[in-house]
Order: sequence, then structure tokens, then C-alpha cells
Amino acid sequence: MIALGENFGDGFAARVGAIFAPDGLLARAKGFEYRAEQREMAVAVARALEESRHLVIEAGTGVGKSLAYLAPAILHAIEQKRKAVVSTYTINLQEQLIYKDIPILQKVLPVEFEAMLWKGRQNYLCPKRLERALGNAGELFTTPEKEELERIREWSLTTREGTLSDFDVEPDPAVWAQVCSEQHLCTAKSCGEDRRCFYQNARKRLLTAQVVVMNHTLFFMNLGEPDPRQPGYIFANDFVIFDEAHTLEGVASRHIGVSVSQPGLRSTLHRLYNPQSKKGLLTILRNPEGVRTVANLLEESDRFFAEIEQRSDFRKGREYRVREPGLVEDPLTGKLAELQELAVQEIRKLKDESLKAELQEYGRRVRDARLGLLSFLKQEEEGSVYWVEKTGKQSLSLNVAHVDMAPHLRRLLFREGHCCVAASATLSVGGKELAYFRQRVGADGVEARQVGSPFDYEKQMKVFVVKNMPDPRDIKYEAAVARQIEHFTALSKGRAFVLFTSYKLMQAIALRLKPVFAKEKWNLLVQGEGLPRHRLLDEFKKDNRHVLFGTDSFWSGVDVPGEALSNVIITRLPFAAPEHPLTEARLEAIQERGGDPFSEYSLPEAILKLRQGVGRLIRTRSDRGMIVILDSRILTKAYGRAFLKALPKCPVEIV
Repeated sequence: MIALGENFGDGFAARVGAIFAPDGLLARAKGFEYRAEQREMAVAVARALEESRHLVIEAGTGVGKSLAYLAPAILHAIEQKRKAVVSTYTINLQEQLIYKDIPILQKVLPVEFEAMLWKGRQNYLCPKRLERALGNAGELFTTPEKEELERIREWSLTTREGTLSDFDVEPDPAVWAQVCSEQHLCTAKSCGEDRRCFYQNARKRLLTAQVVVMNHTLFFMNLGEPDPRQPGYIFANDFVIFDEAHTLEGVASRHIGVSVSQPGLRSTLHRLYNPQSKKGLLTILRNPEGVRTVANLLEESDRFFAEIEQRSDFRKGREYRVREPGLVEDPLTGKLAELQELAVQEIRKLKDESLKAELQEYGRRVRDARLGLLSFLKQEEEGSVYWVEKTGKQSLSLNVAHVDMAPHLRRLLFREGHCCVAASATLSVGGKELAYFRQRVGADGVEARQVGSPFDYEKQMKVFVVKNMPDPRDIKYEAAVARQIEHFTALSKGRAFVLFTSYKLMQAIALRLKPVFAKEKWNLLVQGEGLPRHRLLDEFKKDNRHVLFGTDSFWSGVDVPGEALSNVIITRLPFAAPEHPLTEARLEAIQERGGDPFSEYSLPEAILKLRQGVGRLIRTRSDRGMIVILDSRILTKAYGRAFLKALPKCPVEIV
């Protein structure tokens, strides 16, 4: 075994650098290629960990950043007896870390360690809740739901992990909600001694693992207020590494805020009593007053949300910003308080601990809905924006979010005496020291590093910019976009991602080009037409005769190496819709302090997103391909130079 410090000094950063040397420990791994950029990043991360300080680092595509932060994180966790938390945005990256990168390091590093993927507890089956559901099936479930419950019971006898990912066909969400692990229902006290409890078994591994991989959503759901008695973030004495850190502000906005959805409230009330099926917890408890209260609340809730929809203007999109308190009268929060009190009274009488726990859980949900409704209707939070969002028939949500996330993230993540590393391939918008990203997430005083890509973009990639495109408002625009997509996909023989900023335009172009692609025997895969995102990607990778049309979620976090993807077509520069309430409020805030909303927010955000979209193309040293930009503003507008400057240096042809 090679000593970690051999010929490289004794410091932690030097020892990590030795691992990534041409003849270091990683050189023993199958397929390892020495990359100076990877070594540079690993040493930078090691120094931040060693000195217990924060770091923001951009590492270009191909650096191999996951190994560069994992190796120092693992060694630091073991040597200092700390827990390494690695948070990502996409499932794809989590799976890459758990099933590919971490096993490599388990083989080559001269230390033993345990790593686990932490899923939200509602992914896990709770056998005790399943038993209770089966015992109360008559009062809780309709006949089809009983059949689904039986399917879950049969699955529970053979599953190894006991999580949703083990199902071939996922169960009915309403039935699964009655049997999955819940925070106050599946506890160490109630289920900890039960060897069959999948979540409690996972929790035990979680507490002993040196490395915990999770997603950003789960991280923020479990992140509490800073506690001086606990120096960690989620676990005592932990440190965190965020990969895909460019998504941090967006995820934090959704979780450090309020959202009350019409379906969510209805689901909570239905679990207590459903007037259609005559089933629910209150029927088990034989509580007629509670049954009447819930039935009345459901009717009142429908009227309440119907009035909100009537008072909201959705002509510009699915969001409507509410600028004044009291959009509608409040008939709900008082009655929700009554329901809470009724639940408390019932809990005091109950001797059955499992039923008591179930009722306590739904009492908490009723309380949270009541507080969320009050927050939305009163609008008392300074620096927040309020809006109604419509996602379908009888599906509204009431939202409250902070306009500026920086002070909140500075306090929660970049606090003194902690270590947070934020890494991504796309953080720079052309300014110095990643200033834009750092300012958005409250990392103003944090060290910033940029590590270039080892790819030879001059040889691997070419950019085509179409000069004469009609204005998007022009009647000829749609036909022109379709014509250019047809032309450039012919050049690449399919094998293309076409990235849209408008779902409506994507559908219209798909309708035009489906018969064209069918003649070429290319399969057109369109986001939103049935297959989920991961299945679309799997289908695309199967052969070299596919074209995939995607919107927002396909601009980033998608990895298709090899010939299957040889062409990425950008239909429009990805400026965020300025009418979205949160974007609009952020632009107004910049204007109010005398800044320029376009150059300070709209343009940098669009540059980041374009870089992410372009980054889908070249994933390995052997990849070759073209980027096509169908938006002539990149040539005709002064800001176009900023977009072109942000792209990797490669040949550009104006068509």
C-alpha cells in the first residue's frame, strides 16, 4: 500500500493531492485518467475542510468533480470523526455517487467507510402502519383501495429495501400514504425494535455512515434553525458539500417559505373523513361531531378556493400575484382551529397509542395548513412575495416566498465555524470570482475558485447561430423554427436534444415535425407526453435514431455521453418569464434600490441557463457535436456578446 503522505509532505491537502497524482492511489482504479484540473479541485476542497471554512468552486465539465470532492470529504470525515453530507439536485447524480464513484473510492482508499443514500421517509414502508391499515381496512378503504393494499402487503413480503423504487408499478398515492413511514407515526420508540421496519433500519445505517448522500429538497426539509449547541447542519458535527449548487437558490425558495395546496388540504381532511366513501379515522373513532366538522370544512374549502380562482387573473400564465392582504374573506382558519381542538379532545380520551399517533399527525397537518392560510391572507412578512398558482382543475396553491434568499442562506449555510462547499459546472456569468452566484446565495465573503475543463472544445464542438429568424411574435416564427430544426437534425442524423423555453411552442413544433421524423425512422420523444423524465432519457440512450424535445428540466442535470447525443438545439435564449411573481418581485427590488434589473438579474440567470443547456453536449473526451442557437438576438443585441463570451471557446459559424 502506498502511504498517503509519501513524497507529498504531511499536510491534509498535500496528501489528498498525492491521491490524484499520475501515480497516486486513484491511478489504480479501472479507466482512471489523470486530470490536473481534478487534482486542483481536490486540493482546494481539502484545504477548505482542513481549515473549516466555506468554498464556492466552479469545475468545468469533464473535471470529474464528484471524485474530487468525495475523496477529501471521506478522509476528513474519518480522521476528524465527522459526518460528510453530500447533497445533489438530480436523482441521476445521486445514483452515480452511490453506485459508481463511492465504490471506486472504497476500493482504492486505504480506509474503510460506510456511505448511504438517504431518501425521504415517505419513500419507506412502515410494517406497523401496514398492519394497522389492514386491520382497519373496512373503515379506511374502498374496494379498489383494499385491492391495492393487498398488493402492497404481497410486495412487502419480498422487497429488500422497502422503498417506492422497489415497485415495478408504484402504488396508489392515497393508499401508500396510509402505510408509509411518517415522522410522528414511525418513530424509534414505536418501530425502532421492529427488525422489519425499513425506515428505522435505514435510520440506524444513517447514524453510523460516514458519508450521507441526499437531495437538496430533503436537505432543506431537515435543516433546522442554527443551534450554537450543535455545530453541524443536520447531524451533530457534520459538514456539507452541495453539488449542482446552481440550483440552491431555487430549491431554498420553495422550502424556506409557505405553500398550501388545495389538493393537499383536501387529502388531509379526507384522511380524517371522506364523505364520498364514508371512510376515515373519525369513522374508526365513531365521532359524529368530527365527521360533520370535516364534511362542512371540505365544502367550505371548495368554496374558498373557487372564490380565490374567481378573483385571480390567470390570462398571462398559471401564476397570479397577490399584492394586497385579504384577497378573499377567511372562512377556513377558524374552523380549522375548531377541528384541531376536536382532535386534541379525542387524543386525550384515546388509549390506543397507534390511533393516537395517527390523529396527532393529522392534527399537526391541520395546524400547518391553518398557519399557512393565515400567512398568505394577512401578508405580514416583510420582503416576501405572495401568489396563487394553478396547476389543474381544482388544483390551486397559495404561496409565500422570500424575495431575497441571500440573508437566509448566509445565516443557515455560510455561518461561522461551519464548512459548506458549493460546487457546480456552471456558476460563472463572466464576472470576477463567481460574484453573481455568491451574492445570490449569501456567500459574499466566501473563497471562490474556478477550475477549467480538460475537454478540447476547439476540436470537439462547433456552434451554429442562425442569423435571420423572425420575431417570436411574428406569425412566421413557428414555421421558421420547425424548418431550422428539420435542417439541423438532418445534419446530425437525428441524435439531438431540442431545448425549448415554451411548452406551448414545443407541442406545436412536435406536431409539425412528427411525420418528418417518422419518414427518417427517427423516434420523436416529447416531454410531457406520458413518459417520465428518466424513462425518456433511457429511451433516448437506447440507439442513435432519436430526437428529444424538452423544456426546463432537460436544460440541466442530464448526462448522455457518446454518439446518441450529437446535436443540442437551443430554440430561444432562456430568459426567465418576467411575469412570474417571484421573478417580478426580484426585478422590482433591484429597481427600487437603483439597480438595473436586466443586467443584474435577468441576463445573468439566462447566461447560466444557456451554459447548462450547452453543457449537455460534450460529456467525454471522445464526444463530438454541434450546438445550434435559433435566436438571432445573440447577434443583434448588445447583450448577445455576454452569451457568446460565456460559451466554451470553439468555432462559431453564423448561418
